[in-house]
Amino acid sequence: MDSRYVQQFKKGSLEMVLLCLIAKGETYGYEIITALNRQGGEVLGYAREGTVYPILYRLQEAGLIQSRLAPSGANGGTRKYYSVTPQGRETLAALIAFWRDYAACVEGFIDGHEQEEHL
Repeated sequence: MDSRYVQQFKKGSLEMVLLCLIAKGETYGYEIITALNRQGGEVLGYAREGTVYPILYRLQEAGLIQSRLAPSGANGGTRKYYSVTPQGRETLAALIAFWRDYAACVEGFIDGHEQEEHL
């Protein structure tokens, strides 16, 4: 299969997936990447900082998430924690509703194709 088609599917859903992870509770970048890879790495591909952080910046710029700096216990530095804003929760709810409709629509086309293949 041509990987550019797969990349388009992934790219279109990753912002929603990150919002879902952050909506579970305040979290930081490494924790987000770890959860993303653990839960979806085999299907979505294993995420790296260069993929996740630009999306986090876009989500923050759009007002969907916010961040705060807090001391990091491990090395004495600081860590940036992300949380979903009220606008982000509304957007996430709308994205989830759209995704469910979208997936059902696509499944209808797939089911129709598979039924015709078996005739």
